[in-house]
Amino acid sequence: MFSALLNAFRIPDLKKRLIVTAFLIFIYRVGCYIPTPGIDGTALAEFFNRIAKTQGGTLFGIINMFSGGAMERLTIFALGIMPYISASIILQLLTAVIPALEKIAKEGRTGHEKINQYTRYGTVVLSIVQSFFIALWLENPARFEGLKIVLHPGLGFRLLTVLTLTTGTIFIMWLGEQIQERGIGNGISLVITAGIISRIPAAGHQLFVLMSPFNSARRQIQPFTLLIMAFFLVAVVFSVIMITQGQRKIPVQYARRIVGRKIYGGQSTYIPLKVDTSGVIAIIFAQSLILFPATLASFIPNPAFQNLAQSFIRGHLLYTVMYALLIIFFCYFYTAIVFNPTELAENMKKFGGFIPGIRPGISTAEFLDFVMTRITLAGAIFIAVIAIFPDFIMAWLKIPYLVASFFGGTGILITVGVMLDTLKQIESHLLTHHYEGFIKAGAIKGRR
Repeated sequence: MFSALLNAFRIPDLKKRLIVTAFLIFIYRVGCYIPTPGIDGTALAEFFNRIAKTQGGTLFGIINMFSGGAMERLTIFALGIMPYISASIILQLLTAVIPALEKIAKEGRTGHEKINQYTRYGTVVLSIVQSFFIALWLENPARFEGLKIVLHPGLGFRLLTVLTLTTGTIFIMWLGEQIQERGIGNGISLVITAGIISRIPAAGHQLFVLMSPFNSARRQIQPFTLLIMAFFLVAVVFSVIMITQGQRKIPVQYARRIVGRKIYGGQSTYIPLKVDTSGVIAIIFAQSLILFPATLASFIPNPAFQNLAQSFIRGHLLYTVMYALLIIFFCYFYTAIVFNPTELAENMKKFGGFIPGIRPGISTAEFLDFVMTRITLAGAIFIAVIAIFPDFIMAWLKIPYLVASFFGGTGILITVGVMLDTLKQIESHLLTHHYEGFIKAGAIKGRR
């Protein structure tokens, strides 16, 4: 692997792309430390500390993870790339239910560019709405009395915050597109991954403090516990890679056709049905849905609403059960949106393809739907287990959630998937220039 990385810098084009990617990610990380004007950083830090102590998780925690910690510092990149992700998911769902958008999506490259442009417009709209409500929220920190986060509240602060945060999100979106065009890997995904990886030093520091190697009396994590954590980390990463790459190959045979003097078809191929079609999207949907009412309830000074917020504390039985069930539901929901067995069966029939032992047409569609339903169940259960595994680790080993979050959940799924895709692209450049890839036998497979 190390020789492959060294060979990557011997290819001029690939070397340039790697340097451009690293430079643009560096710019993104610098922006995550430029504060938004008009904010008292000390009061803001105290505010987030109180939230962390009184409830297990809010929507701000999700935004903070995707922004690489910029949310809790309220920097110019506080919204991160979440508005773009939300707009992309909304457009993808609308494309499946609105015939006009579906027609545009099928127009090839032109349609793809139009959908991307609509996604950008949606990103701007969502950024404006989210940044405005964040400005109102900062001016009125609800039940946390005595905190004055905003130095000069009013319309001026709100407009400045909306302009700053919206511009920051647009700039991040532009960085992602530049990485996609001039660098290596999926730009938006790499930006998210950079934010997730940036939390490793803080998690490592917490882990070091809990180990207290120079003071055995204050040690909270024993060496054997650390060994168990290392084992679980390797096992989780390995299992995520296997499920991310896992697919059911449905054999397809094409009938031979003679057109003039040429023979078409006659070859055998397969349809790859992914075990985990939804990927991390199901977790994002489930987290947003389960944390949104809890987040609103936590800011309403009413005992009934406070009890509702407490019921959805991370690690609580009700939270864990509902979270797992929502993930399984959204795995099936998203798979039903993006996978159309009837359309696939009709396309196969049109070009003379058939599954051995299955009649073309309706029978093929029913067979594909049956197979997809069964393998999606396995993928959905796995994603649910991975999502709640950090809560289990946190409760069992008594470690902070920042450390436990690297043992599963959204972060590990995104990081593993993006790294596989990026390494696959680098390997394709190496093989094109007659260098060995990262593995000698076979090649790295990406998520797609």
